This record gives sequence, C-alpha cells and structure tokens, in this order.
Amino acid sequence: MNKTYCPSLTEYKRRVARVVNIGGLPMGGNHPIRVQSMTTIDTMDTLGSVEQTLRMVEAGCEYVRITAPSMKEAQNLLEIKKELRKRGCNVPLIADIHFTPNAAELAARIVEKVRVNPGNYADKKKFEEIEYTDATYAAEVERIRERFRPLVQICKQYGTAMRIGTNHGSLSDRILSRYGDTPLGMVESALEFLRLCEEENYYDVVLSMKASNTQVMVQAYRLLVQKLDEEGLQPYPLHLGVTEAGEAEDGRIKSAVGIGTLLEDGLGDTVRVSLTEAPEAEAPVARMLIDRYTNRAAEARSIKLLVGEVPINPFQYYRRATHEVANFGGQNVPRVIADLSRLPRLEYGDLRAAGHLYSPFLDKFQMSDLGADYIYSGERPVPFMLPNGLKEIVTHSAWLDAGQRPDHFPLMTPDTYLKDLPKRHSELNFLLVELDALDADLFRHLQTDRTVVLVLSTSNAHAMPELRRAFFELLNNGVTSPVVILRTYTVDNPAQTQLDAATDVGGLLIDGLGDGIVLCTDLLPNQEQENWLRDIDVLNQLSFGILQAARTRMSKTEYISCPSCGRTLFDLQETTAMIRKRTDHLKGIKIGIMGCIVNGPGEMADADYGYVGVGKGKISLYRGQKVIKKSVPEEAAVDELIELMREDGRWIEKELVEEPVGA
Repeated sequence: MNKTYCPSLTEYKRRVARVVNIGGLPMGGNHPIRVQSMTTIDTMDTLGSVEQTLRMVEAGCEYVRITAPSMKEAQNLLEIKKELRKRGCNVPLIADIHFTPNAAELAARIVEKVRVNPGNYADKKKFEEIEYTDATYAAEVERIRERFRPLVQICKQYGTAMRIGTNHGSLSDRILSRYGDTPLGMVESALEFLRLCEEENYYDVVLSMKASNTQVMVQAYRLLVQKLDEEGLQPYPLHLGVTEAGEAEDGRIKSAVGIGTLLEDGLGDTVRVSLTEAPEAEAPVARMLIDRYTNRAAEARSIKLLVGEVPINPFQYYRRATHEVANFGGQNVPRVIADLSRLPRLEYGDLRAAGHLYSPFLDKFQMSDLGADYIYSGERPVPFMLPNGLKEIVTHSAWLDAGQRPDHFPLMTPDTYLKDLPKRHSELNFLLVELDALDADLFRHLQTDRTVVLVLSTSNAHAMPELRRAFFELLNNGVTSPVVILRTYTVDNPAQTQLDAATDVGGLLIDGLGDGIVLCTDLLPNQEQENWLRDIDVLNQLSFGILQAARTRMSKTEYISCPSCGRTLFDLQETTAMIRKRTDHLKGIKIGIMGCIVNGPGEMADADYGYVGVGKGKISLYRGQKVIKKSVPEEAAVDELIELMREDGRWIEKELVEEPVGA
C-alpha cells in the first residue's frame, strides 16, 4: 500500500509545509519546528497571565496560547498583550476558542492567531445519535459555513493566523452520525472548515488532529496529510499534540509515542506537549522531542529502499499476524524482557529491578503489575529458583553448558542458529538479529521454524524507520515469527532516554509491529551494583509504560487528565494526584480527570470513568460518556467516584503487604 502521507519511510525527510506567518515568527517550510504551550491562569487575571507567559517564554515557548471562553476574556487579551509588549515580550499570542464564535471574531482582531475546534465552534455536541439525510446534512454544513465565514474574513483582513484543531473527543453529533468515532471523521471535520478558507483565498491556516488515544492520533494526522494531497489542497503546517496525556512519566511517554511517531514520519511544524503540570514544564519536553531531528539526516545511516508496496495500512491499526511461540505472538500481549546479563552477581532481592519483589520474612516473591515476563542473564544463569511466572533466557553456549535445561531458553546468533539447528530448545528459541543479517537463507529457515522468536536490533540513529523496514521485509517474505524489539540506551540522561525509547519502540507498536520489548543500558564498568539495578528498574518500568501508551498492553491504571488552563474549575494537579493515590492499583481501568466541560466527556472519549468540573467546587461523575452524578461537592467527589466503581463491581481494595527487601 503505497501512500504519500510520509515523505520517506526509509530516510528522514521532513514534509515541506506551506509557510504561515504568526506574529513575525513563521512556521512551516524550512523553518524550525516551533514549541508552544498554554497558560493555566484565569484569563481575567491580567498580571497573573503575563507573569506566567514570561515564565513560559523563558522555558522555551515560542507561541503562547490563552483561553478565551467568552467575550470578556477575549477582550482582556488586549490588556495581556499590552502588558507583555510593555515588558519587552513580543511572543505571538493565540486565543483558544470553544463554543463562542463572537469571542473568536473579537480575539482575531487582537492576537496573532486563533484556534477553533470544528466540533464545537458552530456545530453541536450533545451525545445524541441523529439521523441525517443527504439534504439535511448538506443544509447543516452550509449553516456552519455561514457562521464560520465572518471569522475567516476577519483573520484575512487583520493578518491573523488560524488553527483548525480537531479533537477526537469533541466530534459533533453530525460528524459522528456519518463517519463514526474515527480518524476519517476527525479529518473530515477539519476539511469542512478548510475548504471554506480556500474559497475565501485565506491560507494562513495550521491544522491539528489531537486525541488521547495515540493510535487514533497518529492515524488521523497521516490521513489528514493524505487527504490534503488527494484533494489538491495546500500542504498546511501541522500542530502536533496528544490531548490529556497526563502527568509525570506517563504523560511524557504517551506524548513521545504519539508526537515522536509523527516526527519520525517527517510530519510536524509545531509541538505542544500537554502535561497536567505547570505549563513551563511542557516546553523543555517538546524541545527534547524536536531536537532529536535537528541533525537526523546527517547522523543516520542510510537504509536500503523497500522493494514493492508498503505491506501495512498506516491509517488503521492491525497487529502483524504471527504464529504463537510459547507466550509470544498470536493473541498474546507483547512481552517484557529485562536485561540483567551485565550484573556481576545476582541475589533474590535484585529481581526487584525486574518487578519481582522478594520478602525475606515470608521467603517468597511478590510480582508487581510491572513484573518482567523474562530476564536475560547472559553467560551466568541465575543460581536460585526463579519466582513463578518469570522465565530465563541465557546465551546458547550457557544453555549447552547447563545441560540444555527445559526451564532455560537459548539466545542464538544467525551463525549459531544456521549451524547448530539440532541443538536448540524444543519449544522456544531466541534469535538475535542485526538487520543486515536478514537475508534469503534466514527467511527460508524462519518460514518453517515454529520455535523461534526474533530479537531485532539496530545501532542506526534512525532506528525506528530501519526497524520498520525490517518488519516490512518479514511481511513481504511470509515470515510470521514473533519479534522482540531491542534498543540500547545510555541512561545518563533518563529524561531523554524516556522520550527516545517511547518514540523508537512506540512508533512500531502503533503500527501493530512488535510482540515484545527489551530495553538495555550501556552500563559503566565501574558503576556500583545498586546503580545498575536502578537503571534496569527504570528501563523495566519504561517498557511497560511504552506498551500502555501505545495501547498494546494495559498493566496499570490510566489517567486521561487534561493540562490545566484558564477554564479549569479546580486544582487539577492536586486532584489528579489525590485520585491517583486512591486508585493506582486498579489495573487496566481508565479514569478521565477534566478541568471543565470543554475538556469533559468528549476528550475522555474512551475512559471508563470521568471526573469533570462543572462549577466552582462542583464535580460531575461519568460512566463512560454518560453523566451519573451531577454537581457533587468537590470534597466528596473522589469518594463518590470510588462508590460508583464499587457499584459496577470494578473496585478492589488495596492490599496491605510487607515492604519487600530493597524497596
């Protein structure tokens, strides 16, 4: 399936977008990928908004977005702008608009850019299933176009740029009735507005397709670029972002999986990382994601071109079909392998780094939700019995020396595999392959061998596309062996490692490629064992975080929490932390925490439960997209949320366990 959405699947080429000038700071073309964020202060607090904007600019923001939910906030943007300019800050300002066209029309006369959401600018979102005939659908589209036209004309007159920003969770009832809750619906929602812009000869437009579901987000952006090309529309610049990514490590990993995948495709002209934290914390994360591509073309080793069509559909998730080998492939969730091979010695308590916690008092192991499925011990097999559920991989020579034990699984190289076919495990063998070793001889053996799990590795700086290229080779050669993705990082900069790994591995998982993950570290020779274990623990947790962010293995509670903004009706960071403290043991449950109704049931579209601010000190609780309890006092809302889960039979009390050794 050859598609044009991506400039190249095998080498880094950034898509060349139309240049849009925003307050003297252009975006698109060959200009750098820009960083932006959004204030969280009440827009009516002029000085507070100014001070926060200055902090954001100091942190690296090149554009600053401010909410304008009504006319009074839109008007106050002028006071904020005046004060910023008086202080020598010329950062372009963006007005964020939902529901209120008149506020957008006022703001467009004041700031450098306005953001509108097609799902709620002049359309309806009442979570109703409405049947439209072609005639009534067309009439509704025309009504919306006429409501939108004045804003386009004002922006054109004042030289104001516009972002048409579709959000997955706020598609209108009309769009949902025809396209469903799909990436195509997101794209069509934006194109309806964009076609009018072009009719009016207005081209200062930026586009976004944001979702909290990383698979949907990536598919929507790719499909948008494809549709622009197919319709002969301008190649408008793209604003990349994952909505409601959350906080701390989970928010960063989720952002990197979504945004990083698109950056690898060469897409994106500005980035906003949405974290449930102070907005000045977002810009450095966005900058780390972007900077990885500054010299990518020069640093990366060239990748040989793919012969034939791309064998996956980049606009819809399908997991690569594999046969089952032990608990890899088939319908199994992707497995996590922890690399312990470089540790000079291994004791019971050290397995905590792989998520298996030993209690000396009880003389037993407790497996956490982030317990690795396998450990790789290299040349030195573990000298004690492993906890139930944990399996061990050793080198092929160690497997032979230990008597070919059935509870050990050998790791081989292609040379060993091809020369020593009889000397292998009867059920499960791992084959470590550098990508250059994939050839016709190896493919021929793998086509009939049902005991092999491939471990794919590359040292290319352009790792994700090279690994993707290898998966395409496997698909085109009829190889259905499960594949573990191996990546090695230096953990001297954990924050960068987190983003890099989430991009490299998450981008493959998004496309249904990969049946396991092993993240390794370049351990320093003189490093203390305790520091080694810390790094292994970080990478093990990161592995599970990536799988969850790519939505391929849910191992912990997921929080879909919006970044705070001027519309937020409670302390979002404090509330999120409180809900997390009470519920973080509920494996696989998704909880949406939204500061206001704008980011309410729509933006937490696939959450199991929702906690949404509806007024000062008032919370509405949702089951899915249906409100169950309205206007609950904030001080009682978390207890009521838990009671709702209990009614559904989904609440589990936290267990009180002894603190394991080394914890």
